[in-house]
Amino acid sequence: MNKLKIFNDPIYGFITIPNALIFELIQHKYFQRLRRITQMGMSYMVYPGAHHTRFHHAIGCVHLMQKTIEILRFKGVTISEEEESALYVAILLHDIGHGPFSHAMEHSIVNNVSHEQISLLFMEKLNEEFNSSLTLAIQIFKGVYHRKFMCQLVSGQLDMDRADYLKRDSFYTGVAEGNINSERLITMLHVVDDFLVVEEKGIYSVEKFINARRFMYWQVYLHKTSIVAEQLLIRVLTRAKELLHSGVVLQTSKPLQYFLEHTISLHDFNDEVLEIFSELDDFDIISSLKTWQHHDDFVLSQLCQMILNRNLLKIKVKDKKIKSEILDNHLDNLINIYKITKKEAKYFIFSGFITNQAYIPKTQNINILFKSGKIEDITKASDQFNIKALSKPVTKYYICYPKVKL
Repeated sequence: MNKLKIFNDPIYGFITIPNALIFELIQHKYFQRLRRITQMGMSYMVYPGAHHTRFHHAIGCVHLMQKTIEILRFKGVTISEEEESALYVAILLHDIGHGPFSHAMEHSIVNNVSHEQISLLFMEKLNEEFNSSLTLAIQIFKGVYHRKFMCQLVSGQLDMDRADYLKRDSFYTGVAEGNINSERLITMLHVVDDFLVVEEKGIYSVEKFINARRFMYWQVYLHKTSIVAEQLLIRVLTRAKELLHSGVVLQTSKPLQYFLEHTISLHDFNDEVLEIFSELDDFDIISSLKTWQHHDDFVLSQLCQMILNRNLLKIKVKDKKIKSEILDNHLDNLINIYKITKKEAKYFIFSGFITNQAYIPKTQNINILFKSGKIEDITKASDQFNIKALSKPVTKYYICYPKVKL
């Protein structure tokens, strides 16, 4: 009983740990690392309150899963104790594979390995330590369990992950438009033929959820200042790798040094590499930036100073692709001023694109259950025209370049 601890959460109030297994997993060093991984990457550059962590988020997801299971059981949906525990484990560990600064570093530390793939590696490792008690949770996490609504609760269009992060990120950024009524959404959930549906009276809550998600992506997650800060961070690591491979000595932490010196793909992730990855967090990156800002290399030192002092590049976001002539003009100017190579100048002048799709109907639909028993996708069930519009991807293009002299 002494393992059924309580967290005091600023979003939901008191959260109870549901069982001893969840307590032991929270206590594990792999999970405790999430206290040192920022939930929103570089967004604190725009929203100073956005310093909450992946640890906060994961605990919140477990709480919402508890509420969901309670509601579904009340409505007559059979969920065994083993399935209940597996749902808690799967949602608790769904983000355990995130690297420093969450999405900002996802493909910089490792080579084309997503955080979901690393999460699965951590879960499989923990399964060995916990006598195969995570087997069912892993099936649900991978989406292969035969009761599909359970997979949808962990990873779907209306999963506990989104239900928590929208509400939590809205709270910590102070962006009220992103706040969703996650409790009402959960209360409206039901299961038909082992698939998740939302009861008809919850349709407006779903519309609010999709609109809030669109707003949060454009206003917060894809905010232009966050984008340029993340791009600078990615370029710091790219430059550090380039310097190390050319024989330049760089001071950094041992875990970060390992990933800078080695190109690690998914098949390289043995137990030893996973253990080294588990020692990486935001502090490795920040301490390296503080050290490297004084490095002799112009590119590395300038990039680090830009992030630490929030003296970022200028960024312009447009609806059309950036013309190559515009990029070339900026590059030529910088090369002439600082007598640097074109390759070095490209660290400060670059373009890219961002995409936002609030609702993706082809992957996992949000289905509305009418009183008649009819089930329809939200885009057909909703009388709001913009819900259909939000199911189409929107792409914008950006260019970054120095505001003034570096």
